[in-house]
Amino acid sequence: MSLPEIVSREQWRAAREELLRKEEAVGRARQALSAERRRLPMVEVDPAYLFEGGDGKATLLDLFEGRTQLVVHHFMFAPHWEAGCPCCAAFLDQVGHLAHLRARNTSFAAVSRAPFTRILPFKARMGWAVPWYSSSPGDFNPDFGASVERDGELVERAGLSCFLRQCDRVFHTYSVYDEGLDGLGAVAGLLDLTALGRSPQGSDRLRYHDEYDD
Repeated sequence: MSLPEIVSREQWRAAREELLRKEEAVGRARQALSAERRRLPMVEVDPAYLFEGGDGKATLLDLFEGRTQLVVHHFMFAPHWEAGCPCCAAFLDQVGHLAHLRARNTSFAAVSRAPFTRILPFKARMGWAVPWYSSSPGDFNPDFGASVERDGELVERAGLSCFLRQCDRVFHTYSVYDEGLDGLGAVAGLLDLTALGRSPQGSDRLRYHDEYDD
């Protein structure tokens, strides 16, 4: 592995300023892309998908926990696996405290095809408190591109899907898979994927996670 060139402070500052201009251009392009993402059309989906979680059976509507938006992490964990995908686990490790999302009217949940009896001990091993559900034996994963058929069998695929709720109607607004998850995980990055963006309630002000109103 080659190391960076050694230069004077003045040379470093000039190179840094040149790179900063490029970084700012990328930032503006990212903001424009996020705005275009929010303008994507949405499609209504059946809210009656059935899951199993810590409180028993749940529908897709239940996963919203009464909030307007829902981000689902398609966590790769096939029914016959003994443990979840290490890359998905590393991604979930980076998801911030859910209070920041919930204060912006957005819920977050992991969903896998593994039975909940296998999810539960792995979740405990990882020390996660994030809601995690089994979608087995339903069609939620293949319907949203998180399990794809190859050579006659379903293969797992990491991803995120965003949903919007209007009363009892549920809409799919966005999905991203595989390398598209690189750099995501932080609160702002997850909110940028949603239809309402970073500030569905009109304020971007962050607080300590124990200071939000329920």
